[in-house]
Amino acid sequence: MRIAGLLFATCLAVSAYASEDIADQYPGSALYSKPVEVIPHVWSAIGATAPPSYENSGHNNNLSFIVTGDGVIVINGGAAYVLAKALHEEIKAVTDQPVKLVIDENGQGHAMLGNSYWSEQGVPILAHVDAAHEIEENGRRILEAMKKYNRDKAAGTFVAPPTETFEDRHLVEMGNFRIEVLHLGPAHGPGDTQVWLPEQGLVIAGDMAFHERMLPIFEDTIVADWLETWESGFEALNATYVIPGHGHPTNMDQVRRYTHGYLTYLRTKIGEHLENGGELADAYYVDQSPYAQLDTFEELATKNAGRVYEQMEFE
Repeated sequence: MRIAGLLFATCLAVSAYASEDIADQYPGSALYSKPVEVIPHVWSAIGATAPPSYENSGHNNNLSFIVTGDGVIVINGGAAYVLAKALHEEIKAVTDQPVKLVIDENGQGHAMLGNSYWSEQGVPILAHVDAAHEIEENGRRILEAMKKYNRDKAAGTFVAPPTETFEDRHLVEMGNFRIEVLHLGPAHGPGDTQVWLPEQGLVIAGDMAFHERMLPIFEDTIVADWLETWESGFEALNATYVIPGHGHPTNMDQVRRYTHGYLTYLRTKIGEHLENGGELADAYYVDQSPYAQLDTFEELATKNAGRVYEQMEFE
């Protein structure tokens, strides 16, 4: 465990210079960055903290993989065929073990559009039932939105639904790893999935946890439910290592501060605004300065405040 900790610290030190202002860290690949070994046998290609763009090929989330000793498990299909293919090339440079499973962390484009590549390789794809429904209902629209920014880099991408689904928990025992694929409850979006390695104390948290970029609150993101899921399920894992959905590997203190802490802070500010008779038009501008250093703050802060106001107005 001490060796794992040293490797983890080294990984953080090497990648600490990342910023949403860096368009592409790995020009020789479609991937935004070269995969790093977070702890032994667990790798992640850390995506940009900026919004998806042609420059980053839509790689603005984390594409991870576990080399189990009896095959490789990939977490996230990626935002396009070209990204999944590029990740596979990196996997083949690390090991000759075949990819045996892909897990989508949710039904968003950057988690599932690269399923198109993996489906052509005959690899099973696992997702939560709600994520599968999201892909079925909105997959075509998500694909068309990706084509607009990725243009020629969208070539080969099509909507490939998961081949397997689960509801609360799916156990994978492969090689030297026991892997629990979890849906702890409603959080950022439909079908949010966490991949928990209990023996290693590492969670691939998906969009349950943010820390380097501001989290987005979508129309279907119920903040009170996200907080309850965090408190009743995510904290109970007591993870040592966290690979979040976006941003570099870190620890629980960091993601707690910038996810649970931010959501609690924003609900408190909006609650005060409502108690003072404040209207929606002014709610957009409640003070969020303690989080202004986060990437995507400018794009998301006012939207988040407005959506929390709408949720709390009639609580």
